[in-house]
Amino acid sequence: MELLCSPASLSSSSSFALSSSLFVTPSFSMSGTRRSLMVLCSSENSQKEDKMTVSVTGATGFIGRRLVNRLRSDNHSIRVLTRSKSKAELIFPAKDFPGIVIAEEREWRDCIQGSTAVVNLAGLPISTRWSPEIKKEIKDSRVRVTSKVVELINNSPVDARPTVLVSATAVGYYGASETGVFDEKSPSGNDYLSEVCREWEGTALKANKDVRVALIRIGVVLGKDGGALAMMIPFFQMFAGGPLGSGQQWFSWIHVDDLVNLIYEALTKPSYQGVINGTAPNPVRLGEMCQQLGSVLGRPSWLPVPDFALKALLGEGATVVLEGQKVLPVRAKELGFEFKYKYVKDALRAIMQ
Repeated sequence: MELLCSPASLSSSSSFALSSSLFVTPSFSMSGTRRSLMVLCSSENSQKEDKMTVSVTGATGFIGRRLVNRLRSDNHSIRVLTRSKSKAELIFPAKDFPGIVIAEEREWRDCIQGSTAVVNLAGLPISTRWSPEIKKEIKDSRVRVTSKVVELINNSPVDARPTVLVSATAVGYYGASETGVFDEKSPSGNDYLSEVCREWEGTALKANKDVRVALIRIGVVLGKDGGALAMMIPFFQMFAGGPLGSGQQWFSWIHVDDLVNLIYEALTKPSYQGVINGTAPNPVRLGEMCQQLGSVLGRPSWLPVPDFALKALLGEGATVVLEGQKVLPVRAKELGFEFKYKYVKDALRAIMQ
């Protein structure tokens, strides 16, 4: 989900990985030496066992790029599943990303077979004017790719089948409300985005019963190099920032680093299964979010965009920015996930440093 706090929308066209070695003090006895060698070999085997091979759809997007870098930092093998190999090669050039496999759709089967896990992040952005054709593509881009991934997982030989599928979905599942509070047990809404999310999630849950499925219902992702803030910041810097509509709509956000860490935990920990909300513990109203952003940037949040103007520009798509929901990460907290950024002001300060 993408969200703007700027009138510019009116003018635009639109681990566990073992990281330390095990050192054993050498022994002068033969039996001691043998024990030392056995421990060292065990450590090396453990390191190998902890390394994953992860196939990722949507790897070229804002979240996907950060996830790829996180997986690389822990020396996991990565297979980028893309519809445009040339675009992916520009984002992940071989000289900077040695060893990464980039595969177009006809090659996805060979990549998924033999992977430890699959992360599914693909989907057309929703912050645009919704024509009937665009609405169809918003749904199809999610459901079709998810269906393809699940089919390839299920058709993999048992000894080459991934054991984990982490699939993105969205807080739009719950519908919009200014007064409701939603957690993972809350029912789905009855609007268009709720319908998209239900079908998206239902498709992922068709994975083989031996595959652990984690569904991450993602809120508004905050980071400097993509997502909502990348479009908001320039207009606040030009003293042209402000909330959209009333500013009373809920803004359930998450820092991109926390989201990537949540996905990583879902890959590595068996307890991460089923629906998990990918939102920070303290959602805010959109007006407060924009005030905090202005404060961090040393700029006012004074130029709101009225509802009618957004509806004229985006049509039905204006609901994405004019409506929201208060979503809490109850399951993530139960699982012991540690959010680095619990408050939006701290997240914004870190992003702007």
